[in-house]
Amino acid sequence: MLAYILKRLLLMIPTLFGVLLLTFVVIQFVPGGPVEQYMAEARAAKAGGSEGAAFGFEYRGDKGVDAKRLAEIKALYGFDKSAPERFWIMLKQYLTFDLGKSFFQNKPVWDLIKEKLPVSISLGLWTFFLTYLISIPLGIKKAVRAGSGFDLWTTLIVLIGYAIPGFVLGVFLLVVFGGQLQWFPLRGLTSSNWETLSLGAKIVDYLWHIAMPVTAMVVGSFATVTMLTKNSFLEEIRKQYVITARAKGLSESRVLYGHVFRNAMLQIVAGIPGAFIGAFFAGSLLIETLFSLDGLGLLGYEAVIRRDYPVVLGTLYLFTLIGLVVKLISDLSYVLIDPRVKFE
Repeated sequence: MLAYILKRLLLMIPTLFGVLLLTFVVIQFVPGGPVEQYMAEARAAKAGGSEGAAFGFEYRGDKGVDAKRLAEIKALYGFDKSAPERFWIMLKQYLTFDLGKSFFQNKPVWDLIKEKLPVSISLGLWTFFLTYLISIPLGIKKAVRAGSGFDLWTTLIVLIGYAIPGFVLGVFLLVVFGGQLQWFPLRGLTSSNWETLSLGAKIVDYLWHIAMPVTAMVVGSFATVTMLTKNSFLEEIRKQYVITARAKGLSESRVLYGHVFRNAMLQIVAGIPGAFIGAFFAGSLLIETLFSLDGLGLLGYEAVIRRDYPVVLGTLYLFTLIGLVVKLISDLSYVLIDPRVKFE
């Protein structure tokens, strides 16, 4: 196993390099880089009557910007160097886990990620726990009662939930429960007076704000885990060892949870590490936008729109690295769950 782990760790290096290289090359061909974005904001400021000095230079209308000042702006963003040189500098930074500094927010990328994490953690963890805490028992119940009325109508419900896009459900919740009935707040993760509330009131306020966005994200997640659990249990229940256990006079609960459970849960449990970590970083842009939640999804979208390359590449590097490590942990968990699995 040690050889397998070492091999996988070494394979992460070319994978990371390939992802970063491909993204960096694509970025070079995307029109409207950070310098152009900077110039566009200067033009907008000039058109609005504000001084170009706010941007550190005098914008001269049709004449654009003085060539010397334009060269200084390019040097500010590192575009006075060739593309290979910029890529090499970036790689050296990433070796020390220095993700660089945002072009437009004037903050290190690490600080921006830390600022957005509370929102993404809130959405991700609640989505993860609610999905698995509801879907696994429901899937087991459906497997035991396969073909019954309960199985049919619960399948219909989870598939309808799966078919409804999260942002559509979010709009419905906002209009009905946030607008018309006014049962829940329309935006934010906490109230404006949250700091003055007692501990119990803070918990209630937080749950009150998070209820609708989590509902919009979690409803569509039930179908996959529920049906996977059901099918895994059905496959195991039909095997010979289950028939033998029943013939010995064991109770159904003993057969189900003493014999079937561990084998049936192999695929589901092995995927939990990836789902758990992914919940932190798979922020939903549309849900965050709908409910005015400033998380990692919105950070990534704004970075792409504004061509904030350090944020785009820095977050991509971090999330790819985490994804590769978690994938390795998921594969290793197969051995912990089922010792019969051998990597060689």
